[in-house]
Amino acid sequence: MNTKALEKAALSVRALSIDAIQKANSGHPGLPLGAAELGAMLYGELLRHDPSDPAWVDRDRFILSAGHGSMLLYSLLHLAGYKDMSMDAIKSFRQLGSNAAGHPEYGMAAGIEATSGPLGQGIAMAVGFAVAETMLAARFNTAAHKIVDHYTYVLCGDGCLMEGVSAEASSFAGHQKLGKLIMYYDSNKITIDGSTDLAFTEDAAKRYESYGWQVLNGSMYDFDEIARLTALAKAETSKPSIIILTSIIGKGSPNKQNTADIHGAPLGPEEIAITRANLGILGDFYIAPEAAEYFTAKQAEWKKARAHWQLLFDAWSKENPEKRREWDTFYSGKATTAALPVYNAGDKIATRTAGNKALAAVALKNTNLAGGSADLKGPNAVGLPAELGTWGAANRAGQYIHFGIREFAMAAICNGISLHGGFRSYCSTFMVFADYLRPALRLSALMRQPVVYVLTHDSVFVGEDGPTHQPVEHLASMRVIPNLCVLRPGDAEETAEAWAIAMERTGGPTVLALSRQNITVFPKSDPDWKNTIRTGAYIVKQAEDGTPDIIIIATGSEVSIALEALDKTTGKNIRVVSMISKELFESQPAAIRDAIVPPGVRVIVCEAGVRFGWERWAKPEDILSIDCFGESGPAADVGKHLGMTAEALAAIAGR
Repeated sequence: MNTKALEKAALSVRALSIDAIQKANSGHPGLPLGAAELGAMLYGELLRHDPSDPAWVDRDRFILSAGHGSMLLYSLLHLAGYKDMSMDAIKSFRQLGSNAAGHPEYGMAAGIEATSGPLGQGIAMAVGFAVAETMLAARFNTAAHKIVDHYTYVLCGDGCLMEGVSAEASSFAGHQKLGKLIMYYDSNKITIDGSTDLAFTEDAAKRYESYGWQVLNGSMYDFDEIARLTALAKAETSKPSIIILTSIIGKGSPNKQNTADIHGAPLGPEEIAITRANLGILGDFYIAPEAAEYFTAKQAEWKKARAHWQLLFDAWSKENPEKRREWDTFYSGKATTAALPVYNAGDKIATRTAGNKALAAVALKNTNLAGGSADLKGPNAVGLPAELGTWGAANRAGQYIHFGIREFAMAAICNGISLHGGFRSYCSTFMVFADYLRPALRLSALMRQPVVYVLTHDSVFVGEDGPTHQPVEHLASMRVIPNLCVLRPGDAEETAEAWAIAMERTGGPTVLALSRQNITVFPKSDPDWKNTIRTGAYIVKQAEDGTPDIIIIATGSEVSIALEALDKTTGKNIRVVSMISKELFESQPAAIRDAIVPPGVRVIVCEAGVRFGWERWAKPEDILSIDCFGESGPAADVGKHLGMTAEALAAIAGR
């Protein structure tokens, strides 16, 4: 280990960071200055990676949970030779069009493994990466060829550990004995408001010991100690490890280090000049020659290591052709089409139950689909066929995951599984508890990860559990998230197609909003409805002469209410449209929209949720909605009490 070169690499990280942040007049210099030695050690000595092949599947992963310190990552990517992170990108830090965004953004530059910045979520996503590594290793490694063997590293700060999601995810990781997860804790005891003594005085070491982690302690500024501690972490195979590194925020800035001032603001010209003199930085955007030479030599070593792995992989492929075909399927990015369940008109089945039948069919055909629920396997109806197994410390090849009552961490872990590559992930809870996981759902959408969210008990027809468990605003709140597709099927047949649509999607997450109560399977006027539904809507019941006076748009269980209302309405030609996805339909070309909902025709909307968002399609007085919280009671009684009935809908149509 060339400690002199590593010192120069750390110096270069500090130089690039303070200059990029000053040029942008925006950013967070405290972490890059304070953790530069760890960064140099990671990218120079610890990480198994190859910048010339950033997508190498058996690379180690590094997630910067404390994403505000993004210049640490960008500086290291540049020094290590990742071409996307050019000097021009660094010099345009935080500017439009730069790969060096304010916080690390997945997809903007090779080497950025996840979008981070919302504190704590990086820890949970790292847990997901580690889960995926165990699943991949269990399925594909053989006695002769260990083709999957990599670590997940994460850097967190005090703020990450204050966020509740870190507690959820860390508890899960310890219970599941994720021994190849290594977390470095930048313990500098400073946050935006000042000393952590203001709000955070717990014993983090004891906390992580209680989670079942190995806890190690050391200095951020001792290369040999970091190497030794990391070796101890790797040697402990049955526990994840947290390495608590005491550090100085803003180290090297004489007047600002160890203060809150250095956390989130540029140093300023005068302090930069003093800092350069203090550290020996020679000019703007300085890279020490010794650091450049060191990383140039390392690039050759990394290529050699990756080439050696490729020989191993090729030999494994030759000896295991069936496994190789499965591997290629896992990494194809495409779902295998499944034979979906078939139903008959008149069948009565809850869409959550129908969803489970479709999930089973899909999972048997796509053995890289993994996921579970937040301790609601039965109520959510998301269990998998027994032969697919349960993932855990005793069986790394299983597909069903017991996340425990940890909605936020569950969703973030599923993001990590998806980001790792090779797997599709799904998770589930009651729709009303989407509020607990929403920040991770937003990151799914921001990163365009095709995670499937199965959210059951989708309306006030939950019944007796009452308003705390009856969602009313949730559909509207999720529909406004960009890149997210919300599917609310109206019966069992639609539910099967909803699962197919979710698996077809590759550019973002999907919500399946499913019912607790039984719903009757209804006949469908559109003979090609299984294709038309992919536009987001289709004609369930055509008007008698094909030219409607009124169009009723309904979603989910309310499609049945709309069909029932037809029998209670006289003198009107009414078309019923099932709009399984409002936002998907609204994104269609006008010709498609107009064929299903012609302009100029009176439209009535029926949905057991708030009115918000439906004003585009109907006048307020033509929207049958629920714009208040629910009540506790039998589902039918609650629906009647709140006016969500066929009679109420028929009365609107009859006006």
